[in-house]
Amino acid sequence: MTTAYISHPACLQHETGSDHPESPRRLYAIEDALISDGLMNLLKRVDAPRATREQLCRVHSTESLDEIERRAPKSGLVTLDADTLMGPESLEAAYRAAGAMVQGVDMVIHNEADTVFCGIRPPGHHAGRSSTMGFCIFNNVAVGAAHALIAGLDRVAIVDFDVHHGNGTESIFQSDNRVMLCSVFQHPFYPYTSLVTDSPHIVHSPLNAGAYSDDFQQAVQDHLLPALHRFRPELILVSAGFDAHFEDSMGQLNLLDSDYYWITRKIMEVAAQHAGGHVVSTLEGGYELHALGRAAVQHRRALMCI
Repeated sequence: MTTAYISHPACLQHETGSDHPESPRRLYAIEDALISDGLMNLLKRVDAPRATREQLCRVHSTESLDEIERRAPKSGLVTLDADTLMGPESLEAAYRAAGAMVQGVDMVIHNEADTVFCGIRPPGHHAGRSSTMGFCIFNNVAVGAAHALIAGLDRVAIVDFDVHHGNGTESIFQSDNRVMLCSVFQHPFYPYTSLVTDSPHIVHSPLNAGAYSDDFQQAVQDHLLPALHRFRPELILVSAGFDAHFEDSMGQLNLLDSDYYWITRKIMEVAAQHAGGHVVSTLEGGYELHALGRAAVQHRRALMCI
């Protein structure tokens, strides 16, 4: 299989301050682990383009985009919300992060790659139509899903296994039954959103703090996989957060490196049956650097079917 790795140097220039967990060290940790594991030379490396204003405004309001652009600093840091900071290069990084998903979708639709991993930052799944949140400026996976619909697909699934609920993604697509969101996450936990929904295309699998691999895998088997098979997606996008790892202090779940291989292989099996094997994944959380690198390698191995 051909697996592409989409990133951009601008994503390393997104500064958040020396003590902020969402730092450039995250991408260095992933790339170092890929090199150490011998995978980097097997990947098709692609530079992420900038997302266009039209692509961003499919999922974000023009007013919020205008406000983010207006507040982008020439120097120093500005605070967009309680957790999300922007430095002088952050807006460019955010454009490239969203553009990576557009590029990834185009590559699989046009059979230039079977699977794609977007090694980008800032992450995206907390960003709503008119709000930044939780380290997220633009909702990268939502931009990718909207682009796939514009490209002619009728059913796009998003699988989110970050330790935090992807509330922004849910809010953007809660009334659009062309997009199924299947997510497994710790609850109750940040961002403390209600999980009450009457939308059959929104599938929650909340886990209690302290849950282990068996609990995680059972939730995926019982809820996510049956829903995906019923939906028969033409493309699967993944919000790949690695902060449910037992070494990551950002959450209180206890996943192992091998769990990320396992869930990615299950996603690949669904994609093989319904979506021509096409999966586009994007980095969300994961803040303990050693665990992040190892888990991302397992995710990538599964995407590459090795």
